[in-house]
This record gives sequence, structure tokens and C-alpha cells, in this order.
Amino acid sequence: MTVNDPKQSEAQAPADSPSATPAAAATDAALAAAQAKAEENWNHYLRSVAEIENFRRRSERELENSRKFAVERFAQDLVTVADALEAATSAAAAGGASAHLEGIQATLRQLYRAFEKAGIEVIDPAGRSFDPAWHEAMVARDSDAVPPDTVLEVVQKGYSLNGRLLRPARVVVSRGAGTGATGHRPG
Repeated sequence: MTVNDPKQSEAQAPADSPSATPAAAATDAALAAAQAKAEENWNHYLRSVAEIENFRRRSERELENSRKFAVERFAQDLVTVADALEAATSAAAAGGASAHLEGIQATLRQLYRAFEKAGIEVIDPAGRSFDPAWHEAMVARDSDAVPPDTVLEVVQKGYSLNGRLLRPARVVVSRGAGTGATGHRPG
């Protein structure tokens, strides 16, 4: 046996060498556990950072929505004013009171300009397809002139605020000629 042979050197290593003692094995185990814990903490840190970023974005969205829709109740009240002015305009036009009619029409135009500035849009779907998300069907009427589910008449205009529905348009909808009460053709 030669002194330079590494295999024989390992076999003849003294009992107190670091790799052969139980203390070294315990140190290696503690190091592995510490590395695993460090990896776990790092992953926890990354998840926390992502959660905070998501919370920040969500808070910004909610704040923006709060700003956008803060006047929603006020806008709903203004919508009824517009309805009253439109009814007065129709009544004045029928009665021939042209000076009153012009004043009411001017007021209505101002109201619509205020609506526009506030992000309130009028929903007037006459002649368009019925959309239950934006329209409320009050009556369904037979009609050969237009396809089924077309708005024939607007009973009351609808309104939206920045793309969110304030009030649906109340409409009369075509159901097609010869349909029964269910809206389906017999047969």
C-alpha cells in the first residue's frame, strides 16, 4: 500500500475526521434545513410582494370607480328631471305655446349638455335590436315591418353613467307577425 493512494487514505482516515463524525452529519443536516427554510422564506417574500402589488392595483381601480360613479344617485335624480322636461315639451308642442316650448327645449338642451359633461349618456334604442342588458320590454307587438326583437317604440329613454346602466330604456318590442303570447310562431 502506498501513501499516495486516495482510496486507501480514505479507508484509513482517522475517526475524528469531519466527514466521519456525527457532529458533521448534524451540521450538514442543519445546513440543509436552513437552506430549505431560506428558500421557503424567499418564496413567501415573493408571494407577499405580488400580493401587495395586486392590492395596490385593486385599490387604484376601486378609487377610480369611486371617483367615476360618486354622482350616481344625483345622476339618477337628474334623469327624472329630463323626463319631466320632455313630457312638458310634448304637451307644449300639442298646445301651440311656442314661447314656452322654446324655453323648455333650451332648458332640455342645457340639461343634456350637463349630462354629457358628467358622463351620462341617453339610451334611445328606437329601431335597434332589443338588448335586455340595456332595455326593459314593456309590451311586445306583432309586426311584419321589422324582424322580431326589434325596438318599435321607446316608452321612456334609458340612461347610463360612464358605461354603467342607471336606468334601462323602457320599450315596445316586435315579436313578428303571427306569434302567440309566448313570442313563438305556432306550428
